[in-house]
Amino acid sequence: MSVLLDVRGLTVSFGGQEVVHGIDFSLDKGEKLALVGESGSGKTVSALSLLRLLDNAKVSGTAMFNGQNLLALDEHALRGLRGDRIAVVFQEPMTALNPLYSVGEQIAEVLQLKRGLSAPQAKASTIELLASTGIPEPARRAGAFPHQLSGGQRQRAMIAMALASEPQLLIADEPTTALDVTVRAQILDLLNDLQRQHGMAVLLITHDLNLVRRFADRVAVMEKGHLVEQGAVAPVYAAPAHAYTRRLLASEARRDVVEPLPGSPEVLRADGLRVSYPVPIPGVRGWFRRGSFLALQSADFAIPARTTLGVVGESGSGKSTLALAALGLLPHEGRLRVADTEWDQAKVDGKEKALRRRVQVVFQDPFSSLSPRMTVEQIVGEGLSIHEPELNAAQRRQRVTAALANVGLTTEPSQADDWLDRYPHEFSGGQRQRLAIARALIVQPSLLVLDEPTSALDVTVQQQVLALLQRLQRERGLSYLLITHDIAVIRAMAHEVLVLKDGQVLEHGDVAQVLNHPSNPYTQALVRAAS
Repeated sequence: MSVLLDVRGLTVSFGGQEVVHGIDFSLDKGEKLALVGESGSGKTVSALSLLRLLDNAKVSGTAMFNGQNLLALDEHALRGLRGDRIAVVFQEPMTALNPLYSVGEQIAEVLQLKRGLSAPQAKASTIELLASTGIPEPARRAGAFPHQLSGGQRQRAMIAMALASEPQLLIADEPTTALDVTVRAQILDLLNDLQRQHGMAVLLITHDLNLVRRFADRVAVMEKGHLVEQGAVAPVYAAPAHAYTRRLLASEARRDVVEPLPGSPEVLRADGLRVSYPVPIPGVRGWFRRGSFLALQSADFAIPARTTLGVVGESGSGKSTLALAALGLLPHEGRLRVADTEWDQAKVDGKEKALRRRVQVVFQDPFSSLSPRMTVEQIVGEGLSIHEPELNAAQRRQRVTAALANVGLTTEPSQADDWLDRYPHEFSGGQRQRLAIARALIVQPSLLVLDEPTSALDVTVQQQVLALLQRLQRERGLSYLLITHDIAVIRAMAHEVLVLKDGQVLEHGDVAQVLNHPSNPYTQALVRAAS
């Protein structure tokens, strides 16, 4: 194969601070290269710098693409390459797509600008492109706005837009991170098929090592702006030469849980749990009444003390609805009991505040769930001001300091004092998730609802957070309702698993039995996609 892209001595600096340190790599025509590393390793910065898409960045070195040095081209020449010979699929399509235009209009714009098609030709080609990515009813979806599509459909629309100009090189920046396991497998297979059909090269940026093993021909590993190892995927995975690569490959979720004692008291129990949402009815009938959408149908489960119930399913399966109901935040039918008290009865009897103390939540994205206007002391101690208002400022600070130490954020009192006045943006993703856990634990709950607690984290940080949750369960006797689409996390954490699809419980039982010998075709598909 001939070389399509040859990068030598690539250096990127911001404000005089060098973040990428003279890296070298190349990509042949039709080849798939994965650039791997944790957040902050420089992989995305390196890729985007090739097209000079970084504000206020100083870029040096050479990046030869079809005989042209990308880093020496003027803006006019680069604009001709961007979205034409070189296309990009960004990590989060919801922010990359314009919310004011339909996805069809955005794809058609590329076709008209880059390929010179007329409006009718661009419309027809848009539908063909969407159909090639496997989107159902492509003609109808072309008229949809980004918010009207699912995560997988938005990502497919982004891929269709990237392929509109028939590029030679596709840069895919974490294209599957925010997707369900089955959708992730579908997008990966789609990229594979389209890469073979169009003969394009793919530069994949990811921290998902399983995805690299399944997709890429070669892998290049980055650590703190240095390219520490590269080579064919199989030899690198079989015998990694660099310590950092070995650490990444060893960062799989490990199971370290204690089996609950027989006869342990139940912390949460649901019998015939149903949740429905009102929806508008089209036409004249909708003037007088509203319809109903059944989001969760007749779910039965129990969570004893020191037990984790994993709830797995795709987006729209009812996982988040179940979690919100367990937190007492949604009206429901059937019975939902925390210890010996039902949520509905607690609201009538005025016991709701005491019940809320027993059930706390850790959200998926700690950056959006922690107030940017509050300090660490205010965030972690907020629950104490509600549930233990009799504490004075010194006592509250002492409890906050102990909570930070308990989640492994601090080891010395002087270090805690330094952290208390800092804000969430001053911490890494893993540290912010530990802050979210400390905030939940400070009121001493018996049940934590964990809503995708590790999906936004790197593999090494994910392993650390799971180990923390396992330790807290052993030491404090906590129970967890774990909402996730990651089968590996379920295997590591759960005692029982409940499989949801379209609001229905398809399978429920011991985690080893359900995942090793699934009886339902949907569960079998989930397990296959995760392997």
